[in-house]
Amino acid sequence: VQLQASGGGLVQAGGSLRLSCAASGRTFNSYHMGWFRQAPGKEREFVATISGSSGSTYYADSMKGRFTISRDNAKNTVYLQMNSLKPEDTAVYYCAARSRLKYLTTRTHEYDYWGQGTQVTVSS
Repeated sequence: VQLQASGGGLVQAGGSLRLSCAASGRTFNSYHMGWFRQAPGKEREFVATISGSSGSTYYADSMKGRFTISRDNAKNTVYLQMNSLKPEDTAVYYCAARSRLKYLTTRTHEYDYWGQGTQVTVSS
């Protein structure tokens, strides 16, 4: 599956952005989808994930209540709605896919396919 992330940009603290990740190549609902981010000088970290079958979601603690992951299987797209953004949310955001035959996970290295990343910059 090929993944294309978009929607990043520059926003002031307290603002919102919605990221999109379009998938192509194979059946979209065959995959769990995840969002990760990587700030300069830091390791890539988990943000949120959504199941390919049940639609169950899971978030990193620091994103709960601010970020919402969703998917539209008809459009082969996963979204990340980000509200109440903070300067520490500045990072390159990546979407990733993992076969739904496997368990849902937050571990970066367990995702099979990755998009190219989209930059999110939050100014104070």
